[in-house]
Amino acid sequence: MHAKQPNARRAWLLTALLGLAPMAAAAFDSGSTGADGAFNPLVDTQVVLPPDGVLNYTDVNIPAGVTVTFQRNATNTPVTILASGNVTIAGSIVLNGGHATDSGAAGDGNLGDDGLPGLPAPGGFAGGRGGTVANPRGGNGLGPGGGSNADASYGGGGGGFGAVGASALFRSGFGGPIYGAATLLPLIGGSGGAGGGGGSNFAGAGGGGGGGAIMIAATGTVAINGAVLADGGLGGSSSGAGGGYGGGGGSGGGIRIVATTIQGNGSISAIGGPRGSGTASRYGGSGAVGRIRFEAENFLRTAATNPAFTFAAPGEVFVAGMPALSITSVAGVAAPAEPTGNADITLATGTPNPVTVAFHASGVPVGNTVTLTVLPANAAPLTAVSDALAGTDASSTASASVNLPDGPSVLQATVSFTVTAAIGDALKNYAKGERVERIELAAASGAAPLATLITVSGKRYVWSGGRAIN
Repeated sequence: MHAKQPNARRAWLLTALLGLAPMAAAAFDSGSTGADGAFNPLVDTQVVLPPDGVLNYTDVNIPAGVTVTFQRNATNTPVTILASGNVTIAGSIVLNGGHATDSGAAGDGNLGDDGLPGLPAPGGFAGGRGGTVANPRGGNGLGPGGGSNADASYGGGGGGFGAVGASALFRSGFGGPIYGAATLLPLIGGSGGAGGGGGSNFAGAGGGGGGGAIMIAATGTVAINGAVLADGGLGGSSSGAGGGYGGGGGSGGGIRIVATTIQGNGSISAIGGPRGSGTASRYGGSGAVGRIRFEAENFLRTAATNPAFTFAAPGEVFVAGMPALSITSVAGVAAPAEPTGNADITLATGTPNPVTVAFHASGVPVGNTVTLTVLPANAAPLTAVSDALAGTDASSTASASVNLPDGPSVLQATVSFTVTAAIGDALKNYAKGERVERIELAAASGAAPLATLITVSGKRYVWSGGRAIN
């Protein structure tokens, strides 16, 4: 990538986008290959995730006093821990969303970090940037439940997920919507809160990052006596004379645990991040709760979770592969093989508008068009529609022209298409038993692809992060 240049247009590419009694049944098989051996950390450890986010262990034992975190991979997939034996968590697994930095008098005195959003944990989505003095509108949070900010003079809305995110005080920054399914299959994390508006002297605060997404699947027993946390990040605060407004909190993430036996009464949490405060009581909105899912043949846990969990017998660990959509180039500059969602392409100063954005799709019927949405850091979104996808249903291309504003922008591409009745029936297991009528594919910033299943009655179920099985 080129170094940043003043007033350069930068396109941040999105990776193409998704008390119970024991029961008698055949033993569940996690499918772990055991290739990564036993995981027995003795000190606080950050695990480097492989490209697909899947860790194949024999046994996992995290002792008391030890905290395990995870380093996001290039496409920010969820964390998947497979164990051919048992998983024992006496310490902690933490996938909390990052906190936004505070601004103005509430900050640390370093104006350079004012307005920065909270980063997501693996599988989650980042918060929106705080508005600046020159461009006061706060940026929307990322993810399917990202909080919004429609006015420069208010705080940012909180991220949504398992519930609607809270709106900012005075309701100009709206909370993000509910998305995903209670099954957490495929797996998806929390969405970011929106940034607060900028003030006359100081930037607004950024939104909190969404909590991450993790699945723990063990052929034997998962015993949690410590903690598994995927909470949303805090929205930043801004204060002082001419200060800005508060950011929204990130939503809680997704936690799915599948095993023959689940036991232990440790803490399991996926709550939303608190709102940030701002000048003249312009608070942001708090993030919503995420989702928690247990699947077991023998369920011995008696403690509650926050939010409340859903339960079923063990189901599929992964889902079948879905159609795909990607942004391949902007103004002739190719996207990297593994885009991160952060300054993947820098366009030279003076690059003329409009620029051409190219797309590639697989598994999408030709003739459909792609909608491109440009999300500037501190301005209203822009949209453009491509020409028709051409080629074959297995591999097709299209392009769209758009005027990119100066400064950083996030590019999002979506395509929606009708599926046959046979395919719709095959997908109904992922839509609470209702036939799927349409599929909507989308890119998501620095995250795994998103696919939304739309049923005949209009209900929507978001997929993300599932490993493709062909």
